[in-house]
Order: sequence, then structure tokens, then C-alpha cells
Amino acid sequence: MSAAWTFVCTTAELLPGEMKTTFDETTGTPIVVFNLDGTLYALEDRCSHEDFELSAGHFDAANGGVECVLHGARFDVRDGRALCAPAYEPVAKFPVKVEDGGVYVRDDR
Repeated sequence: MSAAWTFVCTTAELLPGEMKTTFDETTGTPIVVFNLDGTLYALEDRCSHEDFELSAGHFDAANGGVECVLHGARFDVRDGRALCAPAYEPVAKFPVKVEDGGVYVRDDR
């Protein structure tokens, strides 16, 4: 069974430099979507170092990173890879699609 797409927001509600969170009801996964210079990326909204919401941290649109407020771990929003300690494991990355002015994501694991 393929995962269902989850509506996040309209494209007008997610401008460059902004992020939005949603919850994949099918898998129970919190997801955060980033608009990096007009391209949308989605990651699991959970720091791989400690179970904490990445969306509570700072999205640095200049370098494409998000920083966890708990211990300062940073991740690349484009592919989820850890950029510095204390995180060493990547964060799960999910597909994003734009359809009829809406932004959708899904946990495809």
C-alpha cells in the first residue's frame, strides 16, 4: 500500500525562508516542510540526536540548514544530513509535491 499524501498548506502560506509543520496521520510521523529559495523540502520533524522537534529551531535560509534548539545540532534541509555534532545520523527526508496550489508531503518509508 502506498502512503497517502498529506496536505500541509497552500503555496501562498509557505514563502521562501519559511517552514510549516504537519502530521502524517497514516504513519504518525511529524513532518516539517521548508521553502528554500522557492524549492520545497520535507524532513521528519525530529532531531536524530534527541527526540525533539526541529521546527522549534531556527531555519537558516541563507545556508539551507535547520538548527535544533535543544543542543545545537544542525541539518541540511535539502537531504536531512547532519552538519555538526552532537547529531551524526541524518533525519528522514520525504517527498513533497505541489498540486492545485496546495503543498503535500508523505512518509514514504
